[in-house]
Amino acid sequence: MSLSSSQKRYLRGIAHTLSPVIMVGNKGVTTTLIGEFSTALDRHELVKVKLAGDDRDVRKQQIAELADSAKADVVQTIGHIACYFRRNADEPKIALPK
Repeated sequence: MSLSSSQKRYLRGIAHTLSPVIMVGNKGVTTTLIGEFSTALDRHELVKVKLAGDDRDVRKQQIAELADSAKADVVQTIGHIACYFRRNADEPKIALPK
């Protein structure tokens, strides 16, 4: 699912008050972390992730890897924080604007 710019803007507003639910440590993106991330997306739909490390390229790669593995859309990235959205098909919680 591709998000429009107005939908991303709406989700950024909601994500502003959220705290990071998932924290990527020095080991990077592992299968266990992907499982927890997928569970968090199922439960919340909009998840904020904090990434460790100082290398921007590594963080970019981790952000893309998380999005690809969980089939989620990246809403926003700022520094060490990334926000992801994935619609829960069974029980949608967030109503997106058109």
